[in-house]
Amino acid sequence: MELDDFKQQWNQSEKTQQPKNQNIMQLIQNKSYGPVAELKRSFRKQMIAMTVVPIAILGTNLQHIDKTLTSALFWFYIAFCIVVIIFARLNYSLVEKMEGMDGMVKSNLEQQITLLETRVRQNIIGVRIALLFFIVLTEVLPYIQDFSMLNKWHALSPFIRFGAYAALFLFQYVISRTVSYRKFGRHIAHLKELVRQMQ
Repeated sequence: MELDDFKQQWNQSEKTQQPKNQNIMQLIQNKSYGPVAELKRSFRKQMIAMTVVPIAILGTNLQHIDKTLTSALFWFYIAFCIVVIIFARLNYSLVEKMEGMDGMVKSNLEQQITLLETRVRQNIIGVRIALLFFIVLTEVLPYIQDFSMLNKWHALSPFIRFGAYAALFLFQYVISRTVSYRKFGRHIAHLKELVRQMQ
């Protein structure tokens, strides 16, 4: 008799868990306002921005296109944009998989969210490394290539230049964390909370 009661309670708990999980998955996979949809939009915008900006730089320098195309700074920026686009595309594919798969178990979602968090952190670190490399190029290039703008910059006192670099690093540190949370972090946190509620 007790065994029958236990089986009945077990079946009832399974029935209540399944609709709850289905409702949570519907929230996660909603194509209009769910966290996955928001993350997809953010990664898509990132890819578009990193494609448009180099084209805009070329467009504004058409009169000096030869100098632009031989500029190490320009090609470094192109390489940076390509890396960002690749990372954004990988992340886009990851969240797209979350949106498209039916009946994903909680552990699979948790693994994908952890991977997504890691990639977003790596992206922030990568931007800081790129900024440091950009500063090194700014300091070294005038000795290799002739840039009137960089020559004017180098004419300034080293205290002014390195103070500006320090301010830029501080600004980038604060802004990157704020922007990253607004674009990605809060949606990942929402996703984690929804997954946590799954049975």
